[in-house]
Amino acid sequence: MSVCVNSSDPTHPFQIHNFRAYWACRLAVTLAQNAMLLVIGWQAYNLARDSGMNIAEGSGTLGIIGLLQFLPLFILTPFTGLAADRFDRRTLGLLTILLQFFCAMALAWFTWNNAVSLPLLFVIAIILGVARGFAGPALSSLAPNLVPKAILPTAIALSSISWQAGALIGPAIGAVPYAFEPALPYLFASVLFAVSGTSLMMISKVPQPKMRKDQRPIGAIVDGLRYVVQNKMVLSTITLDLFAVFLAGANALIPVFARDILQTDEFGLGMLASATPAGALVTALFFSFSPLKSQVGPKMLTAVAVFGVATIVFGLSTNLWLSMAMLFVIGGADMFSVYVRQSLIQLHTPDDKRGRVSSVSMMTISASNEGGDAFSGSLAFLMGPVAAIVAGGAGALVTVLLWSRIFPVLRTTKSFDVPQDLVDVASQNKTQEA
Repeated sequence: MSVCVNSSDPTHPFQIHNFRAYWACRLAVTLAQNAMLLVIGWQAYNLARDSGMNIAEGSGTLGIIGLLQFLPLFILTPFTGLAADRFDRRTLGLLTILLQFFCAMALAWFTWNNAVSLPLLFVIAIILGVARGFAGPALSSLAPNLVPKAILPTAIALSSISWQAGALIGPAIGAVPYAFEPALPYLFASVLFAVSGTSLMMISKVPQPKMRKDQRPIGAIVDGLRYVVQNKMVLSTITLDLFAVFLAGANALIPVFARDILQTDEFGLGMLASATPAGALVTALFFSFSPLKSQVGPKMLTAVAVFGVATIVFGLSTNLWLSMAMLFVIGGADMFSVYVRQSLIQLHTPDDKRGRVSSVSMMTISASNEGGDAFSGSLAFLMGPVAAIVAGGAGALVTVLLWSRIFPVLRTTKSFDVPQDLVDVASQNKTQEA
């Protein structure tokens, strides 16, 4: 159950101290992550190209970076969700932030000493995958316990704003200082990770959900997975994002388009990398002031279709400004989908299962993002970057058509309200556990 630290029933999440600290934590950590990931990709691609690899082989290197981030998260998903349900979520989140802080410091040192290599970047990618695997369920499961249920959709929109603002500004923190001194982005990321950890520690203790004492870890993991499969609303929204973004992942190939197709420099790279989160930020800001209330399922399907079309146009573009515009649309459409998905998942999931359901959600998000990076890089290696992006956008459109047929609930869901039958089932489960 969502709780509030204020007895006066606040009408906006920012009236709550815990949520303000949480928001600052998310903003700082996202700024740091996006600055690091852009520079890691840029360094990896340049190392590959400068060593004699062609464009396709360099694109494959970016695919390896994405795969190495995804594999730890995929393998650890059942355990990261269970950890978020059994242990203090603030402490778990803090440990992951510390791990990323040390990665940033290590990269700053190696970059300063001109000792960066592809094997080093591959190892860091694995460590970051582990850290993000545990951070996702812990932090996302924490949010619903900080605000009343009535303002949870607004809190989700605001949380998305912090994430998208970090994704928008983060590339600039990475690309612009890199042009002057390659180690600077990693130093800035280290400071931001420290700020994020401090903000997280400012959150006062929140209730930890009670789990069945007689349930063994494997049983608890299976219980969480069973809930995802049985709840068609949760399953359909999670898998729609998984397949659409997995197939149409354009962000992984931005260094390729920046250097060899659009022929721009680090500043152009930063603008391209910032265009997607800029579109997402505008959409999240809109929903923070005007929450979506009607036709949420059909509108989500439409947003994913727009995402696919914009991806196709981006793949065909040879103009920097048109490419930026399409990435802006991609970000806005994706944010629309994320807003609907996260609201439905959080509202349709009991608190005692949120960590495990969030871990499944985060695993699919990583599969679509980092896994999609690996897929896009591999596809670009086989057929070239342009054809890979166009084919991915077409695949997203096919996914929308299939999911609208396979999961009619997506076409019929009108609002975020939880159906009464789900409320009754949740009440029965609590009575049985008691």
